[in-house]
Amino acid sequence: MYAIAEIAGKQVILEPNKDVTVPKLDVEVGQKYTIDKILYFKNGEDIQLGTPYLDGLKFEAIVKEHFRDKKVIVFKKKRRKGYKVKKGHRQHYTILHLDELKKPRKATRKKAVTEENVEEKTPIEEEKKDGT
Repeated sequence: MYAIAEIAGKQVILEPNKDVTVPKLDVEVGQKYTIDKILYFKNGEDIQLGTPYLDGLKFEAIVKEHFRDKKVIVFKKKRRKGYKVKKGHRQHYTILHLDELKKPRKATRKKAVTEENVEEKTPIEEEKKDGT
């Protein structure tokens, strides 16, 4: 069983009881994060494809840690002009531990109204209608 979801603008493959690295989220370490933008879900032979998202499917995840990735070097150069610029930055990421998939519950049928289910009116309710 796995799913493809959109988290912070990136598409990520989700599997139960696995860790996934996503761009930094504004959630504290140890807090729960609900992933509800599921694009694709596969469970055995059952495949569901959202348009764009699947309704009712959710993954619960716990934030394990925030960290910064290795430095990315950006080097610019124009030949024969003596122009060279070397810059870099470190991207912020969050590690999520995926718990389980939450499927929507099926709607239950309401009981039919019968004489046995209807409550008797109390004298107080009848007095309110009379205006006394």
